Amino acid sequence: MFLYCLLGLTIGSSQDIPETFKKTVDSLITKAPIDYLDIHSVMRKYKTDTLLMRYFSTASLNKEYTSGQIYSYNELGRAYRNKSQYVRAVELHKKALSIANKANDIEFKVASLNDLGVVYRRISSIRTAMDYNQQAIELAETVKKEDRSKNLQKSINVSLNSIGNLYNRLDQYDQAIEYFKRSLVLETELGNTLGMAINYGNIGKCQESLGELDEALENYRTSLAYNEQINDDMGRVICKTNIASVYLKKGRINEAEKLLLPTLPTAKRIGDGFLVSPIYINLGWGDMVNGDYADAEKNILEGLRVAEKFNIRNEAARASHLLTDLYQKTNAYKKALEYNIKATELEEEIVNENTVRYVNDIIYRYDSEKKNSEIQILAKEKEAVQMKLRNSYTTLLIGGIALALLAGIFYILYRQYQLKNEKKVLTLEQSMLRSQMNPHFLFNSLNSIKLYIINNEQKNAVHYLNKFSKLVRKILEASSLREIPLAEELETVELYMNIENIRFSNEINFKIRVDEGIDTHTVKIPSLILQPFLENAIWHGLSPKSGEKIVDLHITKDKQDFIHIAISDNGIGRIAAEKIKQNKVLKRKSVGIDITKERLANFSKDLQNSFEVEILDLYDAQQKPLGTKVILHIPTI
Repeated sequence: MFLYCLLGLTIGSSQDIPETFKKTVDSLITKAPIDYLDIHSVMRKYKTDTLLMRYFSTASLNKEYTSGQIYSYNELGRAYRNKSQYVRAVELHKKALSIANKANDIEFKVASLNDLGVVYRRISSIRTAMDYNQQAIELAETVKKEDRSKNLQKSINVSLNSIGNLYNRLDQYDQAIEYFKRSLVLETELGNTLGMAINYGNIGKCQESLGELDEALENYRTSLAYNEQINDDMGRVICKTNIASVYLKKGRINEAEKLLLPTLPTAKRIGDGFLVSPIYINLGWGDMVNGDYADAEKNILEGLRVAEKFNIRNEAARASHLLTDLYQKTNAYKKALEYNIKATELEEEIVNENTVRYVNDIIYRYDSEKKNSEIQILAKEKEAVQMKLRNSYTTLLIGGIALALLAGIFYILYRQYQLKNEKKVLTLEQSMLRSQMNPHFLFNSLNSIKLYIINNEQKNAVHYLNKFSKLVRKILEASSLREIPLAEELETVELYMNIENIRFSNEINFKIRVDEGIDTHTVKIPSLILQPFLENAIWHGLSPKSGEKIVDLHITKDKQDFIHIAISDNGIGRIAAEKIKQNKVLKRKSVGIDITKERLANFSKDLQNSFEVEILDLYDAQQKPLGTKVILHIPTI
């Protein structure tokens, strides 16, 4: 319905169309080129004018010029996307894709799929965006490399860049940089200045997120230089906003404001909320650092309003986090709590464990299918050569076929072994995440925080809600990683113990001791490995005990490249805990320890040594239970 209205407006406004443009359209439709670049060379300077593009789409429809219809719908979609009118953009790109499918035009199908991916990425619909971009690159790569047009090559680069951006949204920066660099190499070969500018900027964005600020600044400036070269206002705005963000992180507040204030009018003129929102938010951030809280509130709220208006959820989450900090600084704890909850909800919508799994599954499927396709092509080429040489080299041919078959069998067996292991790892990771994100723990933690709110203990509520949201975020992030630095694991378990301690009225005395000479930032261990042991200590050892409650986590290292992590508690001991468990009507089976042992075994496969878990019962001189000690012996090489 929207498109019919759109076309109706075009026809009704035809008297406003310049005669020169009408002649240009008539000439183009008469020649009827089917290649994108041939059409683009004529229509490039008109593509952002929605009135002229609507006229072109109507004229193409009336003359049944299919390529013109697809081109005009996609350019209109991009124009509306850049004005943050995402619903219109999606409808136009889908219309273009439908026509391209009917015409079986691969180049236009790939372009339409990529455009849809970009729109959905703008509104943080990660799964849908990945679907479209992945379909685009898979379809483009069905065309042999030597047969690909320049435009199809550019579309592949767009797909690579878009997938990199999706990884960036999921905080998987190394993977994102890999895709951006692949795209950059291809764009450089094509001499596409705009593509080079975009990729340099995106690499800088990942480096900024990784804390590599000087490297990020260098890439942002390179990107800005390319955008100046092609006189691209949108690129200039994005680069200057990014450079200002680095300045803010370096404490160069005045330099950031000098960049942002002149850039804001340009962003408003372009009319893209995607550009406007971060400028306001960064201005507010600078105001807050300078202690100008009134202007900070005004700017951040405006940035949040624009982000919410155009459904830019990642910027809305960032603004909500800044407002939480601002209201804490001004002692407006109720508002701080509201925006903290809002930020957490937004982040959970954008990034969750299932989304990460979904994206990785798609990429894995694509890589596997691509390898299989390459193997099939090689097999066909080999078969053709063998047919030519069959009469002269019969014996050699039979030997070659036998070797090829043997290699194929070994490859299939090896891939089955790999897939079986990968499936086992995925199952373990999913089980591990379920054990970490125990619904009872989440429910009870939120109930405890709710009590602070009910009792009007606003500082405590905000304090523990911050810890709770940070813990959930860390668990979700770590769940997609095979191993993490020991320092991050210790930070996660400390957050976990802080939350659990609420329900014990902070009676548990939890200590972490690390021996000298151990660099917790370089030592790697499996992610989220310690929480199940701490949970056992709390609920089986300390929960039934009255009086002083102690949990001690002590980390040592020996000369044989093992890290030893000892978790001791002064609870009632395993024997007494088992008796209590047997007397309970509902017996909850604890699987966290078993899952952890399996994960440790899988982690140790690639190392020289194997892991070991010791569980010791502690007794005094009269053989009375003093608690339990668990010792994890984890190899480091």
